[in-house]
Amino acid sequence: MNKVVLVTGAKRGIGKQIALTFAKEGYDIATNYIIEDEDVENTKREIEQNNVKCFVTKCDISNFEDCEKFVKEVIEEYGEIDILVNNAGITRDTLLMRMKEEDFRAVIDVNLVGTFNITKNVIPYMIKARSGRIINISSVVGVAGNAGQTNYAASKAGIIGFTKSLAKEVASRNILVNVVAPGFIQTQMTDVLKDNIKEEIANSIPLGRMGTVQDVANVVKFLASEESSYITGQVIHVDGGMLM
Repeated sequence: MNKVVLVTGAKRGIGKQIALTFAKEGYDIATNYIIEDEDVENTKREIEQNNVKCFVTKCDISNFEDCEKFVKEVIEEYGEIDILVNNAGITRDTLLMRMKEEDFRAVIDVNLVGTFNITKNVIPYMIKARSGRIINISSVVGVAGNAGQTNYAASKAGIIGFTKSLAKEVASRNILVNVVAPGFIQTQMTDVLKDNIKEEIANSIPLGRMGTVQDVANVVKFLASEESSYITGQVIHVDGGMLM
């Protein structure tokens, strides 16, 4: 029987690559979406091409009842959740002076409260199994801050504090909880940037390039593996040396 990975927000970008990386390793996948479109079907099809199962359903992770239903459906489908990757997130960037209250709350509700909502519903099953891995996707912005992203930085910093506290709570049950904090990663969001902006970003990174989604997925896969069995409560930066 395959191990089961729940990856929130795997429709595209980093989340999709994480899900595909686990699928290639023979894990069954569970994920969610808010808006059903061709990306949902394309990702599901790509995952299933690896001869694994992919359970996909609509779930707003900022809604606790949605998350409760989602997790129950995954358990009904697979019987267990071995690995949880809290990846889903949004941005609503602007300077604080111009930021609307709803833009602050929306980012906190999805990125931070969403991480709580899913984890709260998954953790009882991991405690019962006395085994599990939780990998939360934060950001270098949650460590260093960034102008125009007070809401995003607050949500991603919150994820780090959440992770370290939970790691202490569940370590005795053999559940490891860690953070991956990506820097500038090449995705559809960065593809629209002008070449001179991309060049400026690359020049600010010691390794001289933006990261790839696979760079992030590789670290997540490591943290889910037996090779990381003595690592918990840590923040691993995948940023090309940006914050060293």
